[in-house]
Amino acid sequence: MGASGKIRLSLSPQAEKYVRKDAPVEARRMAARGALPLEPVELATVLFALLHDPDAEVKSRARESLEGLPEHVAFSVLEGPTHPAVLSHLARAHQESEPHCERIALNAQTDDTTLAFLATLPLRRVIDIISNNQERLLRSDEVVEALGANPLTGRAVIERILTFLGVDEEDEDELDASEVSSDQAEAAILAMLGDGMGDVAKQLLSEDDLEDEEAQGNLYALIQKMTVMQKIKLARVGGKEARSLLIRDRNKMVSTSVMQSPKITDTEVVQIAKSRNVSDEILRMIARNREWTKNYQVKSGLATNPKCPQAEAIKFLNYLQEKELRSIMKSKDVPSAISTHARRILNKKGKI
Repeated sequence: MGASGKIRLSLSPQAEKYVRKDAPVEARRMAARGALPLEPVELATVLFALLHDPDAEVKSRARESLEGLPEHVAFSVLEGPTHPAVLSHLARAHQESEPHCERIALNAQTDDTTLAFLATLPLRRVIDIISNNQERLLRSDEVVEALGANPLTGRAVIERILTFLGVDEEDEDELDASEVSSDQAEAAILAMLGDGMGDVAKQLLSEDDLEDEEAQGNLYALIQKMTVMQKIKLARVGGKEARSLLIRDRNKMVSTSVMQSPKITDTEVVQIAKSRNVSDEILRMIARNREWTKNYQVKSGLATNPKCPQAEAIKFLNYLQEKELRSIMKSKDVPSAISTHARRILNKKGKI
């Protein structure tokens, strides 16, 4: 695509004659039917070019032919040295077909924007292909963001992606060490925010609660403007206030990064376990961490949190004290399955 925004396609003289503006309209209509003596990639390129023909019939026929290519021909196109714009069109045309989308995801010619689109689709094998493409993940924040927002991107995949993102040589020493010095952390944050943001950097590094609501609002607005990659880096080096804002981020890459921060404290984990403003995936992550769930307050928080997956919440009821079980049994703030199970435990113990 040139500076003018036009797509520049490369065609052989034999193929170009079918799409020339001075070609007779009947010849273009014939070509739009797709019965041309061309190799698959060039055939698809001609049909794509005809999608932009001024004649409505040519455009309609070309679209039908391009999107209806026989599977063996289509797969040759999707696996070949096809123009990124053609692959982008076919990704959207075949977004419900996992075999088609897999091939586009594997094609090095596919541009990052198309790959990010594929990363939003409910196609598990496509998600797996993209999440294993370390080069793309390091290069494209757009792809990372799309994967993190896809419900099919599970925790194991997210953790693998975060491992990939953590091998950036520039950041390795200061962001991936188990301990990060305050000077290194401040330098990393200032690199994201720019000069003159020293006060804000100190707020984002603070391990104390920020009492000023206006300041909190300003930090939240600032974080919302950050890219996913910047948020992930902030989750690793930022302080308590930064983590409290990032844990509620809709992107699972960001919130999971918070839970992986070497700075996160037991007190914060308790607060997150009780929070109704975090995703169920984060609560599941806490529930399956043996170290965190040794804490009674974490067990209690998960058991009484309506956002916690019920299977996880119910198993922690068995560890709660009688007084708390009675409170849960009578509570209207917990799901009925939880209060019913609390009653069942008490009844089994002969306490009611």
